[in-house]
Amino acid sequence: MASVNKVIIVGNVGRDPETRYMPSGDAVTNISVATSDRYKDKQTGEMKETTEWHRVAFFGKLAEIAGQYLKKGSQVYVEGRLRTRKWTDASGQEKYSTEIVAETMQMLGGKPVGGGDGGESYSRSKSAEQPAPAASSAASLGAMDDDIPF
Repeated sequence: MASVNKVIIVGNVGRDPETRYMPSGDAVTNISVATSDRYKDKQTGEMKETTEWHRVAFFGKLAEIAGQYLKKGSQVYVEGRLRTRKWTDASGQEKYSTEIVAETMQMLGGKPVGGGDGGESYSRSKSAEQPAPAASSAASLGAMDDDIPF
């Protein structure tokens, strides 16, 4: 039976992107994206809002573009796939981290730093796809879960 692993989110970048380079020279950029859902509370009748945070990883040329043009507060469209990694923390406890591996990104909203109309779209070619860096050599993103390496 065939399966599908596809994620599409539109949200705001929670902090400036963090870009690092693997030993091969390929770029890896990580961001956090917030998506919000508004609903009316049935008991009180008031409007409520919930926010969900998503970890997003970019690789290769797409990582360089994301690192250069995205900033905290930028609105972004991201299309990709879910990936869950298992790792062991310093105390020997097994942990899990789920993230979106981006395949397409589109900057939304106002004009980007380099000009244009704010609707630039970027995709990662399949030939540029790189495996995820090992958890032991990855840097921690910090703000969301200090104990989950990236």
